[in-house]
Amino acid sequence: MKYIEKLKEGDRLNGIYLCKYKQAAVTKNGKNYENVILQDKTGTLDAKIWEPNSSGIDDFDAMDYIDVTGEVTNFQGTLQASIKRVRRASEIEYDPADYLPVSERNIAEMYKELTDLLLTVENTYLKQLIDMYFISNESFAKAFQFHSAAKSVHHGFVGGLTEHTLGVVKLCDYYTRQYPMLNRDLLLTAAAFHDVGKLKEISTFPENDYTDDGQLLGHIFMGAELVRASVRRISGFPKKLSSELCHCILAHHGELEYGSPKKPALAEAMALNLADNTDAKMETFREILKGAGDNNGWLGYNRLLESNIRKSSC
Repeated sequence: MKYIEKLKEGDRLNGIYLCKYKQAAVTKNGKNYENVILQDKTGTLDAKIWEPNSSGIDDFDAMDYIDVTGEVTNFQGTLQASIKRVRRASEIEYDPADYLPVSERNIAEMYKELTDLLLTVENTYLKQLIDMYFISNESFAKAFQFHSAAKSVHHGFVGGLTEHTLGVVKLCDYYTRQYPMLNRDLLLTAAAFHDVGKLKEISTFPENDYTDDGQLLGHIFMGAELVRASVRRISGFPKKLSSELCHCILAHHGELEYGSPKKPALAEAMALNLADNTDAKMETFREILKGAGDNNGWLGYNRLLESNIRKSSC
């Protein structure tokens, strides 16, 4: 099997891939076909089955691992596969790790770096909250390290939630040295928990898609709700501190139109918003430039970055 990132126009497609998506469709001429998205750990590939009722096309569903034969073509500047034969693969034929996008960094090492930073928090109540999840809760730590930080926009891979949270915590730690007025304990704790609601907003891999609660409630509300409920279990947790911590989480997207129920009213909330936005935007840029390969020209307008972008010359 050739990984998707290595495929080029004219290649023969032959191997096992994860069927990320499958939907029946009809051409303008009334001919039935199927839209399929293939995935491995290096990316996804749009594919078509133009003859879904032919003898070489076996039954399969989305989230199945399938053995496909076909060819790679170019459609309007984007690679696309035309599938000629397909069958559902047996479990002994593939390793799921080959089909899930994974952080390029060591996830366990990132989590260790994250917890080492969080262990420097001195406030006794915030320390208990951090310990309740990041330090002493093995099931939480396992789920947190395996989860993504997004469906597709940035850090949408195994370990993405850990990588993004670490990046935000490190930026916030820097801000506290640059701007001593910031309450370090409050800011680092808020940074650690700011995206914890994504554990419920987005399903685990291989689906990595929005859950019902994710669609109806969103990670900001669910994250604040988790923190609010958790601090009630800590004897003597100051009410004002609880409200300030939850405010930072509720305001971390910065603007109402970006999904934040509140705009930042604390310096710590503003710092968290800036750190979150910086890490998300820089990772978005990194992923786009990586996907561009050797293309050093202009890559076109990007909706998320609101600009036509390219690599720098050096």
